[in-house]
Order: sequence, then structure tokens, then C-alpha cells
Amino acid sequence: MILYFMKKSFREYHLFKILNSYDFGTRPLDNHLSEYFRKNKAIGSKDRKVIAEKIYLLIRWMGLVDHHCPSSHEWEERVEVLERLNMKKILKDPSIPPHIRVSFPKNLFSLLQEHYGEEKAISLCLASNTPAPTTIRANVLKTTRQTLFNKWKEKFSVILTKESVFGIQFEEKINFGALDEFKNGHFEVQDEASQLVANLVEAKPGDQILDYCAGAGGKTLAYAHKLQGKGQLYLHDIRQRPLLEAKRRLKRAGIENGQILPADAKHKQNLLGKMDWIFVDVPCSGSGTLRRNPDLKWKFSKETLDRLVEEQRNILKEALPYLSPKGKIVYATCSILPQENEQQLDFFEQELGLDLVSRPFRSYPTEKGMDGFFGAVLKSRQLG
Repeated sequence: MILYFMKKSFREYHLFKILNSYDFGTRPLDNHLSEYFRKNKAIGSKDRKVIAEKIYLLIRWMGLVDHHCPSSHEWEERVEVLERLNMKKILKDPSIPPHIRVSFPKNLFSLLQEHYGEEKAISLCLASNTPAPTTIRANVLKTTRQTLFNKWKEKFSVILTKESVFGIQFEEKINFGALDEFKNGHFEVQDEASQLVANLVEAKPGDQILDYCAGAGGKTLAYAHKLQGKGQLYLHDIRQRPLLEAKRRLKRAGIENGQILPADAKHKQNLLGKMDWIFVDVPCSGSGTLRRNPDLKWKFSKETLDRLVEEQRNILKEALPYLSPKGKIVYATCSILPQENEQQLDFFEQELGLDLVSRPFRSYPTEKGMDGFFGAVLKSRQLG
């Protein structure tokens, strides 16, 4: 094995070492890559970029690659097959089943096909196999989008996002952490669709807002400016580590009216029935963001989806008692599956006595465009 790797170039050596040490069943691909690069500091930024792009391309198209592997599914063979595939020809080949042509597991493709039809399902899958754009959201508590854009347009290839009034899209990946604007809290990295979902919270100064599945606080950071420093933001999660990151991000962004609310916080009971807004960004299949996490599609199963649907319902049930009588609750996913979106709204309306306030937000993954997100604003049904 050592002699085999010695024949490889520097990049090939690390490429195959990463792939051969990766276990699909235990951890996300991005975490595995980050840890490997941290441990191997001799790999420069250019090499990291090339290696990571090659790995992501391979994982996106692994289903199609495996279809063309003549003997085994060894990573060396997969890379060799990937490099000689004629994608344009393959995508028009009717002898290859459509789910293989677009390199998606059959069970996930079938769900998309059932809901959207074959043509739309193919389009969604192909878009999910393209690199995701890099988008930032200007922190209007400290600056403006135009100020950032004017500062960056001579240095980087950037465009203003079309739908979000806070977004700037980068045409290439850069090290944001090295920028003074990032260190000073002038922006956060956030997909345009994610910004639009967060904007469903139409809060006003003085409101009380509970981000029930806050994680590292990305959505809270996106709507915090609406309070103008008045009122309170509560960031709740069952995981301690993301909340610690959220606390750091709030400080960097200059948000002083945010409170970290661990799952075991005793004063949670004092918040019951008092929230003007609750944001529930539930765990989901991630089917709208597979460009960023292509390994997720190969882990997809109907059993996992059923478990997530049940978990989503339970989380919303847990969050609901904190809503004030006239408050509103936002249900959000980064999924494009009806089981996690439209069908959940039906359940919330029929079983939990909630009504839609407005037409739900939907976006779909498109090449160089937004990720797939879903968001709906609901309120308690007023009886009598």
C-alpha cells in the first residue's frame, strides 16, 4: 500500500487517503474533509481546493460512476471512470434508468418524480449536482450591502442577489475568515433562500422572539436587526456546542439583546405564552441543499424520512406553548419533499389548530442560484 501511494502525485496521494478513510455511515463529508486538512497542514490552499472539488464531484456523481465501473467500486477505479465519462451523451441515453443518469438513489428520485413529475425531478437532481454558490448576508446593524459591495467589487467577482436585499454572491470561494469585514461582524455567510426564510419573521421593536432550533444562530442573526435592539431574542437548542458558537456570533454581530437558552434552562417556563414570534427550523432530509452535502443523498432512506417527519411534528408541538395568543410561528425546512413541507402544514392545521397566515415560501436548487427551502407562517386558530 505504501509503495502504491508513492507512485501517486501529492494531490492524488491525499485524495485517495481522504476517500479511503471516509465512512459514509458515521460522519458528514465536510467534517471529514475539514479534520483531514487540519491534521495535514502541509496541504496548501490551492491543493485543498482542487482535492475538495474533485471529491465533491465524485460523490455527486457516484451513482452514475458506479454504474460504469466494470469490476469494483474501489475509489481509484471510480476516479478513473469519472474522468472519462461523457456527461452530455449519458444524460441523453434512454437505456440508462433516469435515477442513475442523474446520479440519485432510486428511493429519493422516486419521491421527487412522484411529486414533481419526471422532467422536473431530473432538473432538480441535475441542479443538485452542481457546485453551490457562496452567498453572504450583510449585517445592517453595522453596515449596508452597498457599502460591502462597493468595497469588494474591485477585489472579487461579486454580484448582488436578486431576491434578498441583504445578499451578495461570490463567483469564487475565498477565505472569509481572513477579511476584516468578517472579523468585525459586518457579514455572515448565508444562502439567499435561507435569508428569505428568515425574513418571514416580520418582527417589530419590542417583540419577544424564540428561535427554537437555533443551532449556531444563523436565522436569528438574519432577523435580529428588526428589533432595533429592543425586545428579546431567545436562542434555544438541545445541543450545547452550536449554542456556544451562536453566542460568539451574536457578540461579533453586535447583538446585545440575545439570550442563549439551553434545553435544561430552568427559566424556560417563564416564557410560556409570551412569544410574539417563534422560528422553528426543524431537522430535515436536507434535500434542498444536497449541493453542499452530496453525501446525504446516499444515506437517504424512507425510514429516516418517516423518523424526521415525526420529529418535526414533535418539535413544533414542543415549541407551540411558548406562543402568545396573537403570536406567529414560522415552520422552516431546507427540504423539497412534500412529506416535510406541504403535508406537514396539513397536519399542523388539522391536528394542532393552526392556520396559514400567508402563502408559503418555496425555493428550489438551481445552477448558480438559491438552495431549496420551505417556510410557512402560522398562527393559532381563533375559535368562536
